Amino acid sequence: MNAILEMRGISKSFTGVKALADVSFTVERGEIHALVGENGAGKSTLMKVLSGVYPHGSYEGAIVFDGQERRFRDIVDSEALGIVIIHQELALIPLLSIAENIFIANPPARRGVIDRGEVHRRTKSLLAKVGLDEAPDTLVTDLGVGKQQLVEIAKALAKDVRLLILDEPTASLNEKDSAALLDLLAEFRAQGIASILITHKLNEVSRIADRITVLRDGRTVDRLDCRAGPVEEDRIITSMVNRDMEHRYPKRNPTAGATMGDTILEVSGWSVHHPEHADRPVIRNVDFRVRRGEIVGIAGLMGAGRTEFAMSLFGRSWGRRISGEVRLEGRPADLSTVRRAIDAGLAYVTEDRKQLGLLLEEDVRANVTLANLRGVSSNSVIDDMKELKVASGYRGRMRIRCASVYQPVGLLSGGNQQKVVLSKWLFTDPKVLILDEPTRGIDVGAKYEIYCIIQELADAGKGVIVISSEMPELLGICDRICVMHDGVFVADFPAAEATQERIMRAIMRKEERRP
Repeated sequence: MNAILEMRGISKSFTGVKALADVSFTVERGEIHALVGENGAGKSTLMKVLSGVYPHGSYEGAIVFDGQERRFRDIVDSEALGIVIIHQELALIPLLSIAENIFIANPPARRGVIDRGEVHRRTKSLLAKVGLDEAPDTLVTDLGVGKQQLVEIAKALAKDVRLLILDEPTASLNEKDSAALLDLLAEFRAQGIASILITHKLNEVSRIADRITVLRDGRTVDRLDCRAGPVEEDRIITSMVNRDMEHRYPKRNPTAGATMGDTILEVSGWSVHHPEHADRPVIRNVDFRVRRGEIVGIAGLMGAGRTEFAMSLFGRSWGRRISGEVRLEGRPADLSTVRRAIDAGLAYVTEDRKQLGLLLEEDVRANVTLANLRGVSSNSVIDDMKELKVASGYRGRMRIRCASVYQPVGLLSGGNQQKVVLSKWLFTDPKVLILDEPTRGIDVGAKYEIYCIIQELADAGKGVIVISSEMPELLGICDRICVMHDGVFVADFPAAEATQERIMRAIMRKEERRP
Protein backbone atom coordinates (compact mmCIF):
# COMPACT_ATOMS: atom_id res chain seq x y z
CA MET A 1 0.00 0.00 0.00
CA ASN A 2 1.29 3.47 -0.95
CA ALA A 3 -0.57 5.60 1.57
CA ILE A 4 -0.45 9.37 1.52
CA LEU A 5 -2.63 9.57 4.64
CA GLU A 6 -3.03 7.42 7.74
CA MET A 7 -5.31 8.37 10.59
CA ARG A 8 -4.61 6.04 13.51
CA GLY A 9 -6.96 5.45 16.43
CA ILE A 10 -8.72 8.82 16.22
CA SER A 11 -11.11 9.53 19.10
CA LYS A 12 -12.95 12.79 19.73
CA SER A 13 -15.50 13.75 22.40
CA PHE A 14 -17.78 16.73 22.96
CA THR A 15 -18.87 17.34 26.57
CA GLY A 16 -18.76 13.64 27.32
CA VAL A 17 -20.36 12.51 24.05
CA LYS A 18 -18.09 10.28 21.96
CA ALA A 19 -18.20 11.54 18.37
CA LEU A 20 -15.32 9.33 17.17
CA ALA A 21 -14.11 6.14 18.82
CA ASP A 22 -10.75 4.67 17.72
CA VAL A 23 -11.28 5.37 14.01
CA SER A 24 -8.52 4.33 11.61
CA PHE A 25 -8.60 5.59 8.04
CA THR A 26 -6.12 5.47 5.18
CA VAL A 27 -5.99 7.04 1.73
CA GLU A 28 -3.59 5.93 -1.01
CA ARG A 29 -1.89 8.26 -3.46
CA GLY A 30 -4.05 8.92 -6.51
CA GLU A 31 -7.07 7.24 -4.92
CA ILE A 32 -10.72 8.29 -4.69
CA HIS A 33 -11.81 7.11 -1.24
CA ALA A 34 -15.49 7.42 -0.35
CA LEU A 35 -16.40 8.07 3.27
CA VAL A 36 -20.04 7.22 3.91
CA GLY A 37 -22.41 6.93 6.85
CA GLU A 38 -25.64 8.33 8.23
CA ASN A 39 -25.85 11.94 9.37
CA GLY A 40 -24.16 12.07 12.75
CA ALA A 41 -21.94 9.05 12.02
CA GLY A 42 -18.78 11.15 12.48
CA LYS A 43 -17.69 11.83 8.88
CA SER A 44 -17.46 15.62 9.18
CA THR A 45 -15.84 15.39 12.62
CA LEU A 46 -13.14 13.09 11.24
CA MET A 47 -12.45 15.50 8.37
CA LYS A 48 -12.30 18.47 10.75
CA VAL A 49 -9.67 16.59 12.76
CA LEU A 50 -7.72 15.92 9.56
CA SER A 51 -7.90 19.50 8.28
CA GLY A 52 -6.96 21.15 11.60
CA VAL A 53 -10.37 22.67 12.38
CA TYR A 54 -10.05 20.56 15.55
CA PRO A 55 -6.35 21.13 16.40
CA HIS A 56 -3.86 18.64 17.75
CA GLY A 57 -4.49 18.10 21.45
CA SER A 58 -8.27 18.25 21.12
CA TYR A 59 -8.45 14.61 20.01
CA GLU A 60 -6.68 11.29 20.63
CA GLY A 61 -4.74 9.39 17.99
CA ALA A 62 -2.26 10.29 15.28
CA ILE A 63 -2.30 11.73 11.76
CA VAL A 64 0.45 10.59 9.41
CA PHE A 65 0.67 12.47 6.11
CA ASP A 66 3.29 11.75 3.48
CA GLY A 67 5.12 9.45 5.91
CA GLN A 68 5.41 11.90 8.81
CA GLU A 69 3.22 12.45 11.88
CA ARG A 70 1.52 15.82 11.67
CA ARG A 71 0.18 18.02 14.45
CA PHE A 72 -1.97 20.65 12.79
CA ARG A 73 -2.75 23.74 14.82
CA ASP A 74 -5.33 25.05 12.32
CA ILE A 75 -6.52 24.76 8.73
CA VAL A 76 -3.60 26.91 7.51
CA ASP A 77 -1.18 24.18 8.63
CA SER A 78 -3.01 21.45 6.73
CA GLU A 79 -3.41 23.55 3.57
CA ALA A 80 0.32 24.26 3.59
CA LEU A 81 0.85 20.54 3.00
CA GLY A 82 -1.79 20.38 0.26
CA ILE A 83 -4.76 19.08 2.26
CA VAL A 84 -7.75 21.13 1.07
CA ILE A 85 -11.38 20.68 2.12
CA ILE A 86 -14.38 21.91 0.12
CA HIS A 87 -17.48 22.14 2.28
CA GLN A 88 -21.07 21.60 1.13
CA GLU A 89 -21.77 25.30 1.74
CA LEU A 90 -19.38 26.90 -0.72
CA ALA A 91 -16.95 29.45 0.72
CA LEU A 92 -17.10 31.92 -2.16
CA ILE A 93 -17.82 35.64 -2.05
CA PRO A 94 -20.59 36.25 -4.64
CA LEU A 95 -19.76 39.87 -5.50
CA LEU A 96 -16.08 39.21 -6.13
CA SER A 97 -14.72 37.85 -9.41
CA ILE A 98 -13.57 34.29 -10.01
CA ALA A 99 -9.94 35.43 -9.90
CA GLU A 100 -10.43 37.38 -6.67
CA ASN A 101 -12.07 34.38 -5.02
CA ILE A 102 -9.32 31.98 -6.08
CA PHE A 103 -6.43 34.17 -4.87
CA ILE A 104 -8.12 36.08 -2.05
CA ALA A 105 -5.87 34.59 0.63
CA ASN A 106 -2.53 34.60 -1.19
CA PRO A 107 -2.43 36.62 -4.43
CA PRO A 108 0.77 36.68 -6.50
CA ALA A 109 2.53 40.00 -5.91
CA ARG A 110 5.60 41.99 -6.82
CA ARG A 111 7.19 44.15 -4.14
CA GLY A 112 4.03 43.98 -2.07
CA VAL A 113 1.71 44.95 -4.93
CA ILE A 114 -0.74 42.45 -6.39
CA ASP A 115 0.34 41.37 -9.86
CA ARG A 116 -3.03 41.46 -11.63
CA GLY A 117 -1.60 40.18 -14.89
CA GLU A 118 -0.25 37.10 -13.13
CA VAL A 119 -3.56 36.65 -11.26
CA HIS A 120 -5.41 36.70 -14.59
CA ARG A 121 -2.98 34.30 -16.27
CA ARG A 122 -2.96 31.77 -13.44
CA THR A 123 -6.74 31.95 -13.09
CA LYS A 124 -7.20 31.13 -16.78
CA SER A 125 -4.84 28.18 -16.42
CA LEU A 126 -6.69 26.86 -13.36
CA LEU A 127 -10.10 27.28 -14.98
CA ALA A 128 -8.90 25.34 -17.99
CA LYS A 129 -7.87 22.47 -15.70
CA VAL A 130 -11.39 22.21 -14.26
CA GLY A 131 -13.12 22.70 -17.60
CA LEU A 132 -14.46 26.24 -17.17
CA ASP A 133 -14.20 28.75 -20.02
CA GLU A 134 -15.51 31.77 -18.10
CA ALA A 135 -13.43 34.94 -17.98
CA PRO A 136 -11.42 35.38 -14.76
CA ASP A 137 -13.19 38.71 -14.04
CA THR A 138 -16.68 37.09 -14.11
CA LEU A 139 -18.54 37.67 -10.85
CA VAL A 140 -19.24 34.47 -8.91
CA THR A 141 -22.86 35.56 -8.41
CA ASP A 142 -23.35 35.24 -12.19
CA LEU A 143 -22.39 31.54 -12.16
CA GLY A 144 -24.65 28.56 -11.58
CA VAL A 145 -24.07 26.26 -8.61
CA GLY A 146 -22.26 23.67 -10.74
CA LYS A 147 -19.77 26.22 -12.02
CA GLN A 148 -19.29 27.66 -8.54
CA GLN A 149 -18.33 24.17 -7.37
CA LEU A 150 -15.68 24.07 -10.10
CA VAL A 151 -14.37 27.47 -8.97
CA GLU A 152 -13.93 25.99 -5.48
CA ILE A 153 -11.92 23.14 -6.97
CA ALA A 154 -9.81 25.59 -9.00
CA LYS A 155 -9.21 27.45 -5.74
CA ALA A 156 -7.99 24.18 -4.21
CA LEU A 157 -5.66 23.55 -7.16
CA ALA A 158 -4.17 27.00 -6.62
CA LYS A 159 -3.02 25.74 -3.22
CA ASP A 160 -1.10 22.84 -4.82
CA VAL A 161 -3.60 20.32 -3.53
CA ARG A 162 -2.39 16.77 -2.87
CA LEU A 163 -5.40 15.50 -0.93
CA LEU A 164 -8.79 16.97 -1.85
CA ILE A 165 -11.70 16.51 0.56
CA LEU A 166 -15.18 17.06 -0.92
CA ASP A 167 -18.17 17.17 1.44
CA GLU A 168 -21.42 16.48 -0.48
CA PRO A 169 -20.06 18.12 -3.66
CA THR A 170 -23.02 17.14 -5.84
CA ALA A 171 -25.86 17.75 -3.36
CA SER A 172 -27.02 20.87 -5.22
CA LEU A 173 -26.05 19.79 -8.73
CA ASN A 174 -28.15 18.34 -11.52
CA GLU A 175 -27.24 15.00 -13.07
CA LYS A 176 -25.18 16.54 -15.89
CA ASP A 177 -23.09 18.74 -13.57
CA SER A 178 -22.69 15.86 -11.09
CA ALA A 179 -21.35 13.58 -13.84
CA ALA A 180 -18.93 16.29 -15.00
CA LEU A 181 -17.61 16.75 -11.46
CA LEU A 182 -17.06 13.01 -11.01
CA ASP A 183 -15.23 12.89 -14.35
CA LEU A 184 -12.99 15.69 -13.10
CA LEU A 185 -12.15 13.67 -9.97
CA ALA A 186 -11.20 10.77 -12.22
CA GLU A 187 -8.84 13.11 -14.09
CA PHE A 188 -7.27 14.19 -10.79
CA ARG A 189 -6.81 10.52 -9.89
CA ALA A 190 -4.87 10.00 -13.12
CA GLN A 191 -2.66 12.97 -12.14
CA GLY A 192 -1.88 11.39 -8.74
CA ILE A 193 -4.15 13.66 -6.64
CA ALA A 194 -5.96 11.75 -3.89
CA SER A 195 -9.59 12.58 -3.04
CA ILE A 196 -11.89 11.87 -0.11
CA LEU A 197 -15.52 11.93 -1.24
CA ILE A 198 -18.28 12.36 1.35
CA THR A 199 -21.69 11.81 -0.23
CA HIS A 200 -25.11 10.28 0.37
CA LYS A 201 -25.53 9.47 -3.33
CA LEU A 202 -24.51 5.84 -3.34
CA ASN A 203 -24.77 5.53 -7.12
CA GLU A 204 -21.91 8.04 -7.33
CA VAL A 205 -19.90 6.05 -4.79
CA SER A 206 -20.36 2.86 -6.80
CA ARG A 207 -19.33 4.64 -9.99
CA ILE A 208 -16.21 6.52 -8.96
CA ALA A 209 -14.74 5.24 -5.68
CA ASP A 210 -11.70 2.97 -5.47
CA ARG A 211 -12.39 2.13 -1.82
CA ILE A 212 -15.18 2.83 0.66
CA THR A 213 -15.02 3.30 4.43
CA VAL A 214 -18.32 3.16 6.33
CA LEU A 215 -18.75 4.95 9.66
CA ARG A 216 -21.59 4.33 12.09
CA ASP A 217 -21.97 5.95 15.51
CA GLY A 218 -18.41 7.27 15.38
CA ARG A 219 -16.81 3.90 14.58
CA THR A 220 -15.43 2.24 11.46
CA VAL A 221 -17.83 -0.61 10.67
CA ASP A 222 -16.87 -1.65 7.13
CA ARG A 223 -14.15 -1.26 4.52
CA LEU A 224 -14.90 -2.13 0.90
CA ASP A 225 -12.51 -2.38 -2.06
CA CYS A 226 -14.33 -1.49 -5.28
CA ARG A 227 -11.31 -2.46 -7.35
CA ALA A 228 -11.84 -6.10 -6.39
CA GLY A 229 -15.29 -6.07 -8.00
CA PRO A 230 -18.62 -4.18 -8.01
CA VAL A 231 -20.05 -3.32 -4.58
CA GLU A 232 -23.82 -3.57 -4.21
CA GLU A 233 -25.57 -0.49 -2.80
CA ASP A 234 -27.57 -2.73 -0.45
CA ARG A 235 -24.31 -3.87 1.16
CA ILE A 236 -23.31 -0.25 1.80
CA ILE A 237 -26.76 0.63 3.16
CA THR A 238 -26.82 -2.35 5.51
CA SER A 239 -23.44 -1.31 6.93
CA MET A 240 -24.56 2.30 7.33
CA VAL A 241 -27.88 1.73 9.11
CA ASN A 242 -27.20 -1.69 10.69
CA ARG A 243 -30.39 -3.18 9.28
CA ASP A 244 -31.54 -4.72 6.05
CA MET A 245 -33.37 -2.42 3.66
CA GLU A 246 -35.08 -4.83 1.30
CA HIS A 247 -37.23 -1.96 0.10
CA ARG A 248 -35.73 1.52 -0.24
CA TYR A 249 -39.21 3.06 -0.04
CA PRO A 250 -42.17 2.24 2.25
CA LYS A 251 -44.95 0.25 0.64
CA ARG A 252 -47.54 2.66 -0.70
CA ASN A 253 -51.26 2.05 -0.21
CA PRO A 254 -52.95 5.23 -1.48
CA THR A 255 -56.41 4.18 -0.28
CA ALA A 256 -55.32 3.63 3.32
CA GLY A 257 -56.27 7.08 4.59
CA ALA A 258 -58.71 9.49 3.06
CA THR A 259 -60.66 8.52 -0.05
CA MET A 260 -58.72 9.37 -3.20
CA GLY A 261 -60.53 11.30 -5.86
CA ASP A 262 -61.64 14.61 -4.32
CA THR A 263 -59.59 17.48 -5.75
CA ILE A 264 -58.05 19.44 -2.88
CA LEU A 265 -55.87 21.83 -4.94
CA GLU A 266 -56.61 23.09 -8.42
CA VAL A 267 -54.43 25.60 -10.28
CA SER A 268 -55.74 27.06 -13.57
CA GLY A 269 -53.98 29.23 -16.15
CA TRP A 270 -51.03 30.01 -13.85
CA SER A 271 -48.42 32.32 -15.38
CA VAL A 272 -45.38 33.89 -13.75
CA HIS A 273 -42.74 36.31 -15.06
CA HIS A 274 -39.16 36.69 -13.90
CA PRO A 275 -38.85 39.04 -10.89
CA GLU A 276 -36.04 41.09 -12.48
CA HIS A 277 -36.95 40.72 -16.15
CA ALA A 278 -40.67 41.37 -16.22
CA ASP A 279 -40.97 40.63 -19.94
CA ARG A 280 -39.60 37.10 -19.53
CA PRO A 281 -42.24 34.41 -18.79
CA VAL A 282 -41.00 31.60 -16.56
CA ILE A 283 -44.25 29.70 -15.85
CA ARG A 284 -46.65 29.76 -18.78
CA ASN A 285 -50.39 29.19 -18.43
CA VAL A 286 -50.14 25.89 -16.54
CA ASP A 287 -52.96 23.81 -15.08
CA PHE A 288 -52.27 21.54 -12.12
CA ARG A 289 -54.31 19.57 -9.59
CA VAL A 290 -53.80 17.42 -6.51
CA ARG A 291 -56.35 15.08 -4.99
CA ARG A 292 -56.94 14.55 -1.30
CA GLY A 293 -54.59 11.88 0.02
CA GLU A 294 -52.44 11.95 -3.12
CA ILE A 295 -48.66 12.29 -3.42
CA VAL A 296 -47.86 14.10 -6.67
CA GLY A 297 -44.28 14.34 -7.88
CA ILE A 298 -42.92 17.09 -10.11
CA ALA A 299 -39.99 15.94 -12.24
CA GLY A 300 -37.83 18.01 -14.55
CA LEU A 301 -34.32 19.15 -15.31
CA MET A 302 -32.62 22.01 -13.51
CA GLY A 303 -34.18 25.28 -14.69
CA ALA A 304 -37.48 23.67 -15.69
CA GLY A 305 -39.39 26.04 -13.38
CA ARG A 306 -40.38 23.62 -10.63
CA THR A 307 -39.21 25.67 -7.65
CA GLU A 308 -40.39 28.92 -9.27
CA PHE A 309 -43.86 27.40 -9.71
CA ALA A 310 -44.00 26.28 -6.08
CA MET A 311 -42.74 29.57 -4.65
CA SER A 312 -45.07 31.63 -6.80
CA LEU A 313 -48.02 29.65 -5.43
CA PHE A 314 -46.84 30.07 -1.85
CA GLY A 315 -47.71 33.68 -1.20
CA ARG A 316 -46.21 34.87 -4.49
CA SER A 317 -42.76 34.44 -2.92
CA TRP A 318 -41.15 34.47 -6.37
CA GLY A 319 -41.94 36.23 -9.62
CA ARG A 320 -43.87 39.20 -11.01
CA ARG A 321 -46.98 39.64 -13.13
CA ILE A 322 -48.49 36.49 -11.63
CA SER A 323 -51.89 35.52 -13.01
CA GLY A 324 -54.23 32.56 -12.79
CA GLU A 325 -56.63 31.03 -10.30
CA VAL A 326 -56.12 28.70 -7.35
CA ARG A 327 -58.91 26.75 -5.66
CA LEU A 328 -58.52 24.88 -2.38
CA GLU A 329 -61.23 22.35 -1.56
CA GLY A 330 -63.29 23.77 -4.42
CA ARG A 331 -63.22 27.39 -3.21
CA PRO A 332 -61.13 30.29 -4.58
CA ALA A 333 -58.03 30.76 -2.42
CA ASP A 334 -56.28 34.05 -1.69
CA LEU A 335 -52.54 33.27 -1.87
CA SER A 336 -51.41 36.85 -2.43
CA THR A 337 -49.09 36.87 0.62
CA VAL A 338 -47.30 34.19 2.61
CA ARG A 339 -49.55 34.81 5.61
CA ARG A 340 -52.67 34.44 3.48
CA ALA A 341 -51.29 31.30 1.82
CA ILE A 342 -50.70 29.74 5.25
CA ASP A 343 -54.16 30.74 6.43
CA ALA A 344 -55.66 29.23 3.27
CA GLY A 345 -54.01 25.89 4.04
CA LEU A 346 -50.82 25.88 1.96
CA ALA A 347 -47.34 25.09 3.28
CA TYR A 348 -43.99 25.10 1.48
CA VAL A 349 -40.84 23.29 2.66
CA THR A 350 -37.97 25.05 0.87
CA GLU A 351 -35.10 23.20 -0.79
CA ASP A 352 -32.63 25.33 1.20
CA ARG A 353 -33.45 24.49 4.80
CA LYS A 354 -30.38 26.18 6.27
CA GLN A 355 -30.80 29.56 4.59
CA LEU A 356 -34.58 29.81 4.20
CA GLY A 357 -36.18 27.10 6.32
CA LEU A 358 -34.61 27.40 9.77
CA LEU A 359 -33.17 29.83 12.28
CA LEU A 360 -30.01 27.82 12.95
CA GLU A 361 -29.02 29.66 16.13
CA GLU A 362 -32.48 29.22 17.65
CA ASP A 363 -33.53 26.03 19.40
CA VAL A 364 -35.83 23.26 18.20
CA ARG A 365 -38.73 24.67 20.24
CA ALA A 366 -38.61 28.11 18.61
CA ASN A 367 -38.25 26.70 15.09
CA VAL A 368 -41.14 24.25 15.40
CA THR A 369 -43.62 26.97 16.38
CA LEU A 370 -42.21 29.72 14.15
CA ALA A 371 -44.84 29.58 11.39
CA ASN A 372 -47.81 29.46 13.78
CA LEU A 373 -47.04 31.63 16.79
CA ARG A 374 -50.76 32.24 17.23
CA GLY A 375 -51.06 28.55 18.09
CA VAL A 376 -48.86 28.98 21.19
CA SER A 377 -49.94 32.49 22.23
CA SER A 378 -52.48 34.00 24.55
CA ASN A 379 -53.40 37.65 24.00
CA SER A 380 -50.46 38.01 21.59
CA VAL A 381 -48.00 36.76 24.23
CA ILE A 382 -46.22 33.43 23.69
CA ASP A 383 -47.16 30.86 26.32
CA ASP A 384 -43.83 29.16 27.14
CA MET A 385 -45.43 26.01 28.52
CA LYS A 386 -47.74 25.64 25.53
CA GLU A 387 -44.78 26.14 23.18
CA LEU A 388 -42.76 23.52 25.09
CA LYS A 389 -45.65 21.05 24.91
CA VAL A 390 -46.08 21.53 21.14
CA ALA A 391 -42.35 21.21 20.40
CA SER A 392 -42.01 18.14 22.62
CA GLY A 393 -44.99 16.55 20.89
CA TYR A 394 -43.46 17.01 17.43
CA ARG A 395 -40.10 15.82 18.71
CA GLY A 396 -41.69 12.51 19.61
CA ARG A 397 -44.03 12.25 16.63
CA MET A 398 -41.34 13.05 14.06
CA ARG A 399 -38.61 11.12 15.88
CA ILE A 400 -36.31 14.17 16.02
CA ARG A 401 -33.02 13.10 17.60
CA CYS A 402 -31.84 15.93 19.83
CA ALA A 403 -30.60 16.38 23.39
CA SER A 404 -33.73 18.43 24.17
CA VAL A 405 -36.06 20.86 22.42
CA TYR A 406 -33.77 23.60 23.74
CA GLN A 407 -30.87 22.40 21.57
CA PRO A 408 -29.92 24.82 18.75
CA VAL A 409 -31.09 23.51 15.38
CA GLY A 410 -27.71 24.26 13.83
CA LEU A 411 -26.19 21.44 15.91
CA LEU A 412 -28.55 18.78 14.52
CA SER A 413 -27.83 16.45 11.61
CA GLY A 414 -29.33 17.24 8.20
CA GLY A 415 -32.05 14.64 8.56
CA ASN A 416 -33.15 15.95 11.94
CA GLN A 417 -33.06 19.53 10.68
CA GLN A 418 -35.41 18.48 7.88
CA LYS A 419 -37.77 16.92 10.42
CA VAL A 420 -37.82 20.22 12.33
CA VAL A 421 -38.75 22.07 9.11
CA LEU A 422 -41.55 19.56 8.47
CA SER A 423 -42.76 19.95 12.04
CA LYS A 424 -42.86 23.73 11.64
CA TRP A 425 -45.22 23.46 8.70
CA LEU A 426 -47.30 20.61 10.07
CA PHE A 427 -48.08 22.79 13.09
CA THR A 428 -49.88 25.16 10.70
CA ASP A 429 -52.26 22.25 9.87
CA PRO A 430 -51.98 22.63 6.08
CA LYS A 431 -54.36 21.13 3.55
CA VAL A 432 -51.60 20.94 0.91
CA LEU A 433 -47.90 20.55 1.64
CA ILE A 434 -45.26 21.34 -1.01
CA LEU A 435 -41.91 19.62 -0.40
CA ASP A 436 -39.02 20.98 -2.48
CA GLU A 437 -36.09 18.52 -2.56
CA PRO A 438 -37.13 17.10 0.84
CA THR A 439 -34.23 14.62 1.15
CA ARG A 440 -31.33 16.64 -0.27
CA GLY A 441 -28.16 16.02 1.74
CA ILE A 442 -29.81 13.36 3.91
CA ASP A 443 -28.56 9.82 4.45
CA VAL A 444 -30.52 6.74 3.41
CA GLY A 445 -31.78 5.92 6.89
CA ALA A 446 -33.18 9.42 7.44
CA LYS A 447 -34.60 9.41 3.90
CA TYR A 448 -36.69 6.36 4.71
CA GLU A 449 -38.09 8.08 7.79
CA ILE A 450 -38.97 11.18 5.71
CA TYR A 451 -40.71 8.96 3.13
CA CYS A 452 -42.77 7.37 5.91
CA ILE A 453 -43.78 10.81 7.18
CA ILE A 454 -44.82 11.87 3.66
CA GLN A 455 -46.96 8.76 3.33
CA GLU A 456 -48.56 9.32 6.75
CA LEU A 457 -49.49 12.86 5.69
CA ALA A 458 -51.17 11.59 2.53
CA ASP A 459 -52.96 8.86 4.47
CA ALA A 460 -54.29 11.57 6.79
CA GLY A 461 -55.93 13.26 3.79
CA LYS A 462 -53.35 15.94 3.00
CA GLY A 463 -52.40 16.73 -0.57
CA VAL A 464 -48.62 16.33 -0.92
CA ILE A 465 -46.49 17.74 -3.76
CA VAL A 466 -42.89 16.47 -3.98
CA ILE A 467 -40.31 18.24 -6.14
CA SER A 468 -37.20 16.11 -6.54
CA SER A 469 -34.23 15.87 -8.89
CA GLU A 470 -33.89 12.17 -8.00
CA MET A 471 -36.19 10.29 -10.34
CA PRO A 472 -35.94 6.97 -8.42
CA GLU A 473 -37.25 8.87 -5.37
CA LEU A 474 -40.29 10.18 -7.27
CA LEU A 475 -40.96 6.75 -8.73
CA GLY A 476 -40.66 5.18 -5.29
CA ILE A 477 -43.00 7.40 -3.27
CA CYS A 478 -45.47 9.14 -5.62
CA ASP A 479 -48.94 8.18 -6.84
CA ARG A 480 -48.59 10.38 -9.92
CA ILE A 481 -45.70 12.21 -11.59
CA CYS A 482 -46.03 15.44 -13.57
CA VAL A 483 -43.13 16.38 -15.81
CA MET A 484 -42.19 20.05 -16.17
CA HIS A 485 -39.98 21.55 -18.86
CA ASP A 486 -39.35 25.19 -19.72
CA GLY A 487 -42.17 26.45 -17.49
CA VAL A 488 -44.94 24.12 -18.70
CA PHE A 489 -46.12 20.62 -17.80
CA VAL A 490 -45.33 18.28 -20.68
CA ALA A 491 -46.54 14.94 -19.29
CA ASP A 492 -48.59 13.41 -16.45
CA PHE A 493 -48.00 9.74 -15.55
CA PRO A 494 -49.75 7.52 -13.01
CA ALA A 495 -47.09 5.82 -10.87
CA ALA A 496 -47.79 2.44 -12.48
CA GLU A 497 -46.96 3.84 -15.93
CA ALA A 498 -44.01 6.06 -15.03
CA THR A 499 -40.40 5.12 -15.73
CA GLN A 500 -37.21 7.15 -15.90
CA GLU A 501 -37.08 6.51 -19.64
CA ARG A 502 -40.66 7.78 -20.24
CA ILE A 503 -40.01 10.89 -18.14
CA MET A 504 -36.80 11.70 -20.03
CA ARG A 505 -38.47 11.06 -23.40
CA ALA A 506 -41.22 13.54 -22.48
CA ILE A 507 -38.59 16.16 -21.68
CA MET A 508 -36.50 15.53 -24.77
CA ARG A 509 -39.49 15.56 -27.13
CA LYS A 510 -40.36 19.00 -25.81
CA GLU A 511 -36.74 20.11 -26.15
CA GLU A 512 -36.64 19.00 -29.80
CA ARG A 513 -39.72 21.10 -30.61
CA ARG A 514 -38.18 24.33 -29.31
CA PRO A 515 -37.31 26.81 -32.07
